[in-house]
This record gives sequence, structure tokens and C-alpha cells, in this order.
Amino acid sequence: MRNTTIRDIAKKLKISASTVSRALNNHPDIRQSTKDRVNNLAKKLKYSPNPIARSLKSNISNVIGVIVPEIKHDFFSSAISGIEEVAYHSGYTIIVCQSNESYEREVVNTNSLIQQRVAGLIASISQNTINTNHFKDVIDYNIPLVFFDRVSNDIKANKVVIDDAKSAFNAVTHLITRGRKNIAHLAGPKDLEICNQRLKGYKDALKKANLRTSNKLICYGGLHEADGYNSMDCLLKSKTIPDAIFAVNDPVAIGAFQKIKEAGLKIPGDIAIIGFSNNRITSLIDPPMTTVNQPSFEMGRKAAEILIELIEKHDVKNSNNTIVLDTELIVRGST
Repeated sequence: MRNTTIRDIAKKLKISASTVSRALNNHPDIRQSTKDRVNNLAKKLKYSPNPIARSLKSNISNVIGVIVPEIKHDFFSSAISGIEEVAYHSGYTIIVCQSNESYEREVVNTNSLIQQRVAGLIASISQNTINTNHFKDVIDYNIPLVFFDRVSNDIKANKVVIDDAKSAFNAVTHLITRGRKNIAHLAGPKDLEICNQRLKGYKDALKKANLRTSNKLICYGGLHEADGYNSMDCLLKSKTIPDAIFAVNDPVAIGAFQKIKEAGLKIPGDIAIIGFSNNRITSLIDPPMTTVNQPSFEMGRKAAEILIELIEKHDVKNSNNTIVLDTELIVRGST
């Protein structure tokens, strides 16, 4: 069914489209009786203004674009909830796009949101993003931009993050205090900064405890369950059996968890394991998994608060602040 337009209302009332438009916008030059006729018919025909057309005319939008790597990931779905909560109470709606960990898809999403003239953009980059020119385009179009979690240091924009290195350091130190000395790290992509920072925290904790770092105990991969499973499989096949695992995130930890169980090894008796993010499943498996709790909802809230302030202050190019939120190590049965 075709949406009702201003021209449809004008035709039925036998007045001009410009008169209808001014009546809908409560223009003082339009008689109240005409305004009443226009508004009553608009309501009857379920007329609603085209937000894109309105933004083209006024250069004002109440829509915020959000780009995340995966909606299904607990961390990102919780962050989206935080963004939407703030947006709703501030009179904004959100459009959510997922890159599905694809740089190409992220570029398409970004360009699409620019074309729709969103009021601002909140983004967490994909694991494959190296070139960030598409985000520079956002700034060039005077669209406020805020990154969260996975950020681009090449772009001058506000960021909401955690201290990944410190969080990883605390997690690995926890394993060391439990008597673990042969600790493996299931790392993420080498080009993703959060993964590099978590690797740094892992190495720093070993160094402080005078434990040797071995490249044989560092397995690079992606950020999904299959990556953790395959990395753990490689460790076991190489006869390099660690007494503990620190995984770059919870999905990778869950994959490793599954392989350890399949190999007939006990958790934490033979191998202790720690994840990162505090996905819901980590508290439901047996034994429940120790993990780093990222304040995902709060990260989303803070990113939205900053963005809306930038939108309403018309501040785009001069904002380059980084907000660092605290994490917490949730100790459970896997350690």
C-alpha cells in the first residue's frame, strides 16, 4: 500500500500542497480552520512525514546510525540496548547495521548511513578493518562519530573503551596466583588493537611473575567458537599441553572449552580457562567459566550520551576524547 503524501491531502481538500505543508507545520499564516481540516484528514489517512525528505530539507535528523561486528554477540547486543535506551529518552531512534566482521560490508553500511543523513554514528570496527577512509568520510560530511570497544586510532573522534591490557594482565595474574605456570593465550587477529592490548597484558603478567613467554603457547585466530576449538586442537596435537588458557574473548574460550572436554581433560583440574566479556553462556556451562566482565550496556549508554551531546552542540571535528570504563574479573569454577 502506497504511503499518503502531502499532495494526496491537498488533492482531497482542493488546496495547494504548500498550504498543506504549512498547515502541518502550524504556520501562523494559515487559518486555524484550514489547519484543523488538514490535520484531521492527515490523521484519517495515516499520513506520516518522510524522515529522509525532511532531513534533506532541514538538514536535521533524529536518527542515529549504529554499526557493530555482530548483533548475535552478547556484548554487542547489550551495548545496542544501552545505546537505544539513551537515544529513546533523548528523542532519537536508531538504525543498527552489522558488518558481520567484514570490512567491505562495514564500508557499505557506513556509506548507506551517510546517504540517509543520520544525525550521528556510533561504531565498533570489524576484525578485518585496516583502511578507515570510510569513517573519515563521516567526519567530512559533518556527521558526529563515536567509537566504542573496537576503535580506530587513525580517526579523530570520541571513543569509549576499557583498558584491555590491564584487564588481561589481571586475568592472567589470577591464573598465576592459582599456581598455573604454563599458560597459553588464544589470541585474536593481529591487526585488531583490542587483541594486541590483551596479548600485551598476557605477556606483561608472565614477565612480572618471571615466567617465560613461549610463541608455542600463543595461537592467533579469529574471534569465534570455531577459532578457539581449532587453536586448542592444534595445541593438543602438538603435545604442547598448557595448564591454563587465557582466551581473547568468550566465544573463543567456549570453543577451547569444548575441545578440552572432548579430549577427556578436566577443567580446571588439568586445564584452567578464562574468557573475556562475560557472555551469558559462561555462567551456564559446567563448570561455569571465569571471565572478564566488560560493562557493555554502560559502554553503549556512554557512547550514545557523548554522541547526542555532539549532535546538539554541532561539535564534530574538535572532539577526540577517550573514556575508559572499569572491568571486573568474575571468578568461577573454571579456575
